[in-house]
Amino acid sequence: MTPKIEAFLKDAETDNPFLVVDLDVVEDRYRQLHSSFEEAHIYYAMKANPAKPILERLNKLGSSFDAASLAEIQQCLDAGVTPDRISFGNTLKKKKDIKAAFDLGVDLFVFDCIDELEKIAEVAPGARVYCRILVNRHGAGASWPLSRKFGCSSSMAHELMVRAKALGLVPFGISFHVGSQQLDPAHWGKAIADVAVLFDALGELGITLKMVNIGGGFPARYQDDIPALDDFISFIKNHMKTSFGENWPEIYTEPGRYIVAEAGVLQSEVVCISIKDFAEEIRWVYLDVGKFGGLAETIDESIIYQIATDYDEGEMGPVIIAGPTCDSCDTLYERTFFQLPLDLKTGDRVRILSAGAYTTMYASQGFNGFTPPEEYFV
Repeated sequence: MTPKIEAFLKDAETDNPFLVVDLDVVEDRYRQLHSSFEEAHIYYAMKANPAKPILERLNKLGSSFDAASLAEIQQCLDAGVTPDRISFGNTLKKKKDIKAAFDLGVDLFVFDCIDELEKIAEVAPGARVYCRILVNRHGAGASWPLSRKFGCSSSMAHELMVRAKALGLVPFGISFHVGSQQLDPAHWGKAIADVAVLFDALGELGITLKMVNIGGGFPARYQDDIPALDDFISFIKNHMKTSFGENWPEIYTEPGRYIVAEAGVLQSEVVCISIKDFAEEIRWVYLDVGKFGGLAETIDESIIYQIATDYDEGEMGPVIIAGPTCDSCDTLYERTFFQLPLDLKTGDRVRILSAGAYTTMYASQGFNGFTPPEEYFV
């Protein structure tokens, strides 16, 4: 927690949950990545947090942007981003949205199937396209795996890129994603090797690809220590050299969580503390924010947030943590051996750390009448 956030929380008077983001941390994370990986073009993954102050700060720093929808593209443009620095990076796009984006000047589109490719060819003639391939299908090493929903096999990608050229598009590159909050750098290695094989095979057919998109996945710190950023970058560079020699294609990367997660703190209030039987020691701690209020990544207890209180120097005890809604699935941590202070009581404020990514934008617009957390920027 930064001094600016601490000062904001001290003076905040609202009783509702809210997220406060330190924009200097956002800038620091961007600069660290840019400095460590000068060879890469950074396309901030807007889905992590598309708030205008974040987009404006990153735009001033020279970032490009990975947009998942026409609305996100418009948010970029409203923040002053030029269309040549926007990638329409969702493999699932309506034809009308592809056309609208192309008409706005966006000419870089991802795809992973023939249906998507033909839509792009029809309404965005001559656009640059890149194909997403399947890697790390079981999500090993990632706290938030991406599984099989996106991407195609390398053999299919080969045929699709040939088809892209035949349709008048520009076969520009190959992308992959090793999973969000990826803790094992090794998963980038095989993916890069697979991409290099595709580059060579397509090159033999006269199709010269120019870009490899290594996706996002760089982790943020929640409760446990994580590998240093340089560990990931060094591994990726070594495997680029092994697979591509000295003639690297352009490298695009799409960090989201890494850029904004640790910049944000979500303040919540304890609504109730209870036990289910007089003989039980485990307390239930109910917060005024839960899965439907922005903590969707606690599904399957995938992301284990650190929770800070005013009593953290005191004696701790086991708890189950849940949100405020009347849905029983709104239980955040039941299997995780979570500990909170025994002195914690109803009405106390708690701070959920590293909550700048995938929180406010996940929040329901009013389930049970609970409004989404507000956002503040310092």
